[in-house]
Amino acid sequence: MTIMPLTPIASRADELDALDAILPFDRRDQLAALLTDDDVATLKHLAQEGMGENTLRALASDLGYLEAWCRLATGDPLPWPAPEALLLKFVAHHLWDPVKRAEDPTHGMPIEVESGLRASHLLKAIGPHAPATVRRRLTSWSILTRWRGLAGAFAAPSLKSALRVAVRASARPRQRKSKKAVTVDILAKLLQACAGDRLVDLRDHALLLTAFASGGRRRSEVAALRVEDLADEEPVRADPSDNNSPPMPYLSIRLGRTKTTAADDDEHVLLIGRPVTALKRWLAEAAIEDGAVFRRIDQWGNVDRRALTPQSVNLILKGRCKQAGLDPALFSAHGLRSGYLTEAASRGIPLPEAMQQSLHKSLTQAASYYNNAERKNGRAARLVV
Repeated sequence: MTIMPLTPIASRADELDALDAILPFDRRDQLAALLTDDDVATLKHLAQEGMGENTLRALASDLGYLEAWCRLATGDPLPWPAPEALLLKFVAHHLWDPVKRAEDPTHGMPIEVESGLRASHLLKAIGPHAPATVRRRLTSWSILTRWRGLAGAFAAPSLKSALRVAVRASARPRQRKSKKAVTVDILAKLLQACAGDRLVDLRDHALLLTAFASGGRRRSEVAALRVEDLADEEPVRADPSDNNSPPMPYLSIRLGRTKTTAADDDEHVLLIGRPVTALKRWLAEAAIEDGAVFRRIDQWGNVDRRALTPQSVNLILKGRCKQAGLDPALFSAHGLRSGYLTEAASRGIPLPEAMQQSLHKSLTQAASYYNNAERKNGRAARLVV
């Protein structure tokens, strides 16, 4: 029997199998076709160096897009390091003036490049890209350049100037990750939608309560949560100022590496009261004693050992929105995070106290939720009512 040698694409696909738990493997074969051998070697090196899973996933996705765009735009693979002219071309192709494009079809991304990216299902946006997406891909490009031991032109004044001008010209409003926040009233409707006794109901009930009450955890943090991260603490009073108030169950949750922390930061958040009860009931009914907290459940109700993916967390929330009679298009898992701070602001909880639980690093970003709540409840917008 003759064993046929692997094609370069098949070989890269096998190499990418080593990153099965990290990369978006619904796109593994596509990435294998887009990436070069050096690209795959760089991603494997980053994984071995302890690069965060979400960061690595984003880098792989951005790298695949950049390789595809460069081949279509120049006819050549992505060069390392990228010359300044190529970086400027990337900005010009993705951030452009819709008004000028209507007058001049050659303005912005060339039609043949756009068609090629759409045919590969890599381009879905209609019109210019979101500035945040362009900046993120340039950042990924810069990170990968540095990890190859090279220096790029990412700090060039011409690139910074082009970005500023292009962002103004694109006039694209900033899109929220979740159009609507999941505040307590919305959360109550979602919990009602999963009020049954099936394992899937117990899981979703515990997931939503835990994600919200622990500070609005990101979907990646919810998916990564493990039993070993949970620590029982002494019960606390419902009203700390009243010694006669009933005791409430209390857990601390160690988060480890998150989007804004490192694994050795040992960040933790608190879970008190009803969310603790819901979480412990789920773990007991599902007979989970170690490993992933929130797991896949098949159509027959069997609990898998594998953890939910971050995307599954998002789909669970959207599914419960639909059952609750809410429009799933208006909500995403990030709505739990924005909803937590919005609710905290509405209840008059000091911002620093809320940030201790949400673990926001950016005071400006966290304060925006408070500013919106204050403006909504204030008198300045009620001069004529």
